[in-house]
Amino acid sequence: MTDVDISKADAFTLGDNIVRRLGYGAMQLAGPGVFGPPKDRAAALTVLREAVANGVNHIDTSDFYGPHITNELIREALHPYRDDLTIVTKVGAKRGADGSWNPAFSAEELTSAVHDNLRNLDLDVIDVVNLRFMFDVHGPAEGPIEEMLSVLAELQHKGLVRHIGLSNATPRQIEEARKIAPIACVQNRYNLAHRDDDALIEALARDAIAYVPFFPLGGFTPLQSTTLSNVADRLGTTPMQVALAWLLDRAPNILLIPGTSSVAHLHENLAAANLELPSDATNALDRIATDG
Repeated sequence: MTDVDISKADAFTLGDNIVRRLGYGAMQLAGPGVFGPPKDRAAALTVLREAVANGVNHIDTSDFYGPHITNELIREALHPYRDDLTIVTKVGAKRGADGSWNPAFSAEELTSAVHDNLRNLDLDVIDVVNLRFMFDVHGPAEGPIEEMLSVLAELQHKGLVRHIGLSNATPRQIEEARKIAPIACVQNRYNLAHRDDDALIEALARDAIAYVPFFPLGGFTPLQSTTLSNVADRLGTTPMQVALAWLLDRAPNILLIPGTSSVAHLHENLAAANLELPSDATNALDRIATDG
């Protein structure tokens, strides 16, 4: 039995498909630090099935979550996949034995990563593969991208990848990448308190390119704001629902992928699709990034 249905929620084009703007990110299904297996495998499978049952048709994942764990869970929970389900994955990083996040940019590493994703998801072709730049683990940084992007373009030409996206990318890298291959989406850190990409989002919207903010709720450091809490109290909802609703209102090309390992939290996140923010609340929330 489902509690929330987002089947009528706003949608946007991602690759070949039209997806609902509130999707699901699978990162939190792995163990602590996105490393190793989940504490409760059955619960993780339930969350995935419940997400799709409630109308989610955009799932974000990567084979370096775990590693391999989230893709294996997605396959077990959802395969054979619904025709309208878009699965987006990432390459460009690998995990060390200590759980560290390390660059994996060579042609061999990128090719192997795509094949790992195909195998562990049990797919013949991946809907969208995001190339994660690792010039700085903590945020976008300039660095050469032509060689690595050309590898993905070749895999796309071979029919293993339908569409290419970018993650942790600067505006200059995005501009360069679009001269090499069509770009379906950009996935960067963005939320109420971290708004470096305001101008980029608007530029991408003009070209109908999806922008997918990771850490929409703050990530490993959840958003904390008196203004956010006050708006939530006034509307009788939660701060996290307000933060998600603000992102949905921010621009029509924003696609959300909040993650959770809890069914109750999943339902809470999905309910944000139906939350309407009054204009004065939006104005107050807009000031969080500058007022603190």
